[in-house]
Amino acid sequence: MSCHIVILGATGAVGREFLRIMEQRSTPVGELRLLASSRSAGTKVEFRGQTQCVQEAGKGAFDGADIAFFSAGAAASRQWAPIAMEAGARVIDNSSAFRLDDGVPLVIPEINPQAVGDARLIANPNCSAIIMNMAVWPLHRRFGVRRIAVSTYQSASGAGFRAMRELEEQTRDVLAGRPPVPRVLPHVAAFNVFCHNSVVGPDGYNVEETKIALETRKIFGDPSIAITATCVRVPVLRAHSESINLTFAKAVTEAQVREALSQAPGVRIVDDRSRNHFPMPLEASGGDEVLVGRIRRDASQPDGRGIELFVSGDQLRKGAALNAVQIAESLRFK
Repeated sequence: MSCHIVILGATGAVGREFLRIMEQRSTPVGELRLLASSRSAGTKVEFRGQTQCVQEAGKGAFDGADIAFFSAGAAASRQWAPIAMEAGARVIDNSSAFRLDDGVPLVIPEINPQAVGDARLIANPNCSAIIMNMAVWPLHRRFGVRRIAVSTYQSASGAGFRAMRELEEQTRDVLAGRPPVPRVLPHVAAFNVFCHNSVVGPDGYNVEETKIALETRKIFGDPSIAITATCVRVPVLRAHSESINLTFAKAVTEAQVREALSQAPGVRIVDDRSRNHFPMPLEASGGDEVLVGRIRRDASQPDGRGIELFVSGDQLRKGAALNAVQIAESLRFK
């Protein structure tokens, strides 16, 4: 059954990834309408061998749409989501605008597909939360996670297409002996690591760190999990990596963890100690699976309840566009 699809934010990094993924997965697209701001209107984009012209979002832009993918920021989502739903579309929103709203399902299809129900508005989780929880959920379901301590190593793609280009330009500048100039990100990205570029609150946590905690509890349906996060930007183009320390309700063996992860959909174990080969953003980039490795007992928890993991996943794909397309697929385009 073909589907009339609208993409708001079609010229951004995630918007372009929507098109690649739908082409690769042979998504049954009937009519496709691409929307963006006035600044990007008129941009030409290729989809299945045909040139599509990006339009400015405006009155009537969502008429006849079955599904609308939003990836233009929270302000745009708040403005246009009610209009799209009034026009009859089911909205899958990649921004933070509605994630924690009561009645709005926050969905990772491998974890809580049942949450979608008949909702007209579905929220796509934060990219770091998605990548972390693809590995944590199968363990929580089996053994009961009581505490998560995560440190993220987040790529430039999480800040958008312009941040990716800035990292490339700064890298060339540094190698050529020119001073790199930050314009999109608050600090130099090339050959550098810095606190995630979101507002730091009075409690010392930045917004990204808070999102991981609150969204994980909502996705899992478990408000009791203790979660602390440290999120940083690293000079990587498009895949996030995360170091995850878990505390379980009971003692868990390394073999049990491996067995649970080996059966988890969307996860692939990369854990070769003899070759020192573990998840790397270079190998995760462009892929759909979250790579999981460095699986080991936490020696600081002698009661056997602690496990360490390291994961890498493509921020633009499973961390954003792929997850949204999977949600749409779960709707069977109805």
